[in-house]
Amino acid sequence: PQISKVSIIKAMLKIPINILTPKKKSINFRDLRFKYKPGQYPEMVDYVGQKKQIDLAKKMGVKHVVLVSSMGGLDQGNNFLNQIGKDKNGEGHGDILIWKRKAERYLCLSGLQYTILHPGGLVDPPEPNKMELVLDVDDKLMQNEKKSIARTDVAKLCIAALTESGGKSVSFDCIGRQLEGEESAKSAEETLKAFLNEGKTCDYTLGPKGM
Repeated sequence: PQISKVSIIKAMLKIPINILTPKKKSINFRDLRFKYKPGQYPEMVDYVGQKKQIDLAKKMGVKHVVLVSSMGGLDQGNNFLNQIGKDKNGEGHGDILIWKRKAERYLCLSGLQYTILHPGGLVDPPEPNKMELVLDVDDKLMQNEKKSIARTDVAKLCIAALTESGGKSVSFDCIGRQLEGEESAKSAEETLKAFLNEGKTCDYTLGPKGM
C-alpha cells in the first residue's frame, strides 16, 4: 500500500498540540491513511490470488502447503491492518486480515494437507536470537503485551512444518517470548511437535461472516 501524503501533512500539523497534551504521542500513526494500487487490493491479492495458488498446487499434485498469514483474523473491525485502504468513513478496499482468513478457509477445504502460520509483528532481533517460540490458536496471543516474532523464527517454523507435521494439518498463531537469564529456547521442531501433540488448531467457524 501507498501512504497518503495529505494524511502525513495533517499528522505533522498536529504534532505541536500532541506534544503539549499529557500521555499523547507526538504522532498518532492511526491518523495516517494508506491506499492500494488498482488491482492490488487485498481481495485480489490475498484471496483471489491465494485461491489460484492453492488450485495450482492441487493440480500439480502438491501434498502439503505451508501458508504464512497473519495474526488478528478474528478482529474484524478494529485491527489497524484492516483499515489500510479505507477512508475515514470506512469505505474502500481494505480488510486484509479478513481476506487472508477467507483464503485460509479455502485451503482448509481443499483436501490438501496444510500448515497455516499466523505470526505476530515481524522483527529482526540482534543475533543470537533470545526469543522462545510460543504457539496458540484463535488470537489468544493478541492479549499479550508483546506480540512480535523474529522473521528467522517464522522461517524455521515453516521448515519444521515440512519435516515434523507427520501428515497432520494445523493452523496456529505464533509469537516470541523474550528469554531471561540462562533460559534456553526449544527448537522450532521441538516446539511444533509439542504443539501438535496437544491437538489444537484454529477454529474457522469463528471470524468473518459468510466464510
